[in-house]
Amino acid sequence: MTAASPTAPIAPDLLTLPRKEAGGGRPNLVGLTRARLRAALVAAGTPEAQAKMREGQVWQWLYHWGVRDFASMTNLSKAYRALLAEAFEIRLPEIVSRQVSADGTRKYLLRIAGGHEVETVYIPEEGRGTLCISSQVGCTLTCSFCHTGTQKLVRNLTAAEIVGQVMVARDDLGEWPVPGAPKREDRAITNVVLMGMGEPLYNFENVRDAMQVVMDGEGLSLSRRRITLSTSGVVPEIARTATEIGCLLAVSFHATTDAVRDKLVPINRRWNIATLLAALRDYPRLSNSERITFEYVMLKGVNDSDADARRLVKLIAGIPAKINLIPFNEWPGAPYERSDWARIEAFADIVHKAGYASPIRTPRGEDIMAACGQLKSATERARKSRAEIAAEVEAGIEAGIEAGIEAGIEAGPAAPAPEGQTIRA
Repeated sequence: MTAASPTAPIAPDLLTLPRKEAGGGRPNLVGLTRARLRAALVAAGTPEAQAKMREGQVWQWLYHWGVRDFASMTNLSKAYRALLAEAFEIRLPEIVSRQVSADGTRKYLLRIAGGHEVETVYIPEEGRGTLCISSQVGCTLTCSFCHTGTQKLVRNLTAAEIVGQVMVARDDLGEWPVPGAPKREDRAITNVVLMGMGEPLYNFENVRDAMQVVMDGEGLSLSRRRITLSTSGVVPEIARTATEIGCLLAVSFHATTDAVRDKLVPINRRWNIATLLAALRDYPRLSNSERITFEYVMLKGVNDSDADARRLVKLIAGIPAKINLIPFNEWPGAPYERSDWARIEAFADIVHKAGYASPIRTPRGEDIMAACGQLKSATERARKSRAEIAAEVEAGIEAGIEAGIEAGIEAGPAAPAPEGQTIRA
């Protein structure tokens, strides 16, 4: 198979084109950027002279106060509230189930338009709380080590569905401010990571618009340095991530040779290690203060040797980076095993002595299948045998690659779950 050109365009996913709401529902205001919100208000009858003011008022009610009822927007006239209620709705994903791990991790199974389901994970730690959000229903990228990657892509999430995950979590955590109450100095959600289900850079526009909403200082107000986007290596979109989103970047790397990465992260067959690293060296925001995180899952006997560790530090030489080592989190039928702890520590030591931070991620939420690579809303696979799943993984890789070539895209991994505690700073 001949690798496609690194500069080949990425074909749009036809399932992500704007669709009419079922039953002719009203447009949802959640997830609209400021410019689109203002345009929607004008189209609904807001006078142009009032549009900027109304946009600011509605924005604050939605994203600062978390209000879901137009009647509660009390600094708007009753007539204008009635206009909004007739023209629009405020709709969030529905919580189907909420599981709480023994370590405090929360996993939400959320239902979105069309009856589809995605998962979102909240990880509390001392001094911070990380929310891991999804960008797709399923994933195009058939990473052989990733449970999420065994679920076929259904569609991209809309900006509303991405922002909605943050808002639903804030509901559950009781994080919205209360009018008249003292301002909270602490936040339950301090960081957001696009490391849940799906490849964010195959849903670039919706992810970009959603992050504009999340980062806005008059609403959810999360700093761009508190947001990390993880990609398997969609090279043509990497520079756009810096210039149009501006958040921190993580890369699902996982191997030090093309032969191994082709198997673990099949998108490598389109954009190989050399091509990916060249794009990262040219990353517009690259600096010692904004390092790239290389995610590296530790698989016993596959990618965890001392030779792998030495190749890794040579490959990334000159790139301000940290190496985030992830003990493999097993799932029913997984074709791999977690590296022994001593092997992980030896690997980390080599990386650390080469001058790179090498934190080992503490698995979180394993008892509720909320750990890195375990996210998957479908549960029927838990009943299948290891042999059946291994066969499906192999078939999925080949099918994903062939489909990707035909569509102008190619398969690769779902992003890993958020960073937990570390044993090495």
